[in-house]
Amino acid sequence: MLREQSGERRLMPIYIGAPEASSIHYALEGLQPDRPLTHDLLINIAESLDAQPVKLVITKVEENTYFADLHFLQRGKVIAISCRPSDGVAVAVRSGIPIFAEKDLLDAVGKVVPATAPEDAEEIIDDFRDFIDSIKPEDFQG
Repeated sequence: MLREQSGERRLMPIYIGAPEASSIHYALEGLQPDRPLTHDLLINIAESLDAQPVKLVITKVEENTYFADLHFLQRGKVIAISCRPSDGVAVAVRSGIPIFAEKDLLDAVGKVVPATAPEDAEEIIDDFRDFIDSIKPEDFQG
């Protein structure tokens, strides 16, 4: 879930796979794997090409599939590269770049959620962390 920072503070549900969730969890918790994960590799490659991620923009949804553009700055020029929002979020949390959604998209899919008590929000976060912590490599085998 992504939340609008101002205004109605709408939620935009974006479903992601377990590998992306695990990668995002590593970044949010500040965990450093022994070897670079895929999203670390992407950032390392970009930086070796003198490009830095600057923002992620979630642009549209078609048939329940979300689209996004990851923007890089390279030698004074901004380059937008299409990506899955889940991969873009994993890069964004690693590199500390802002995440945006097109207004039309947020108007179409954003959900206003009634305010929850702080303890309810903490419980939701704890449940999500428990889920992430329970993921095992075997869960990803076909």
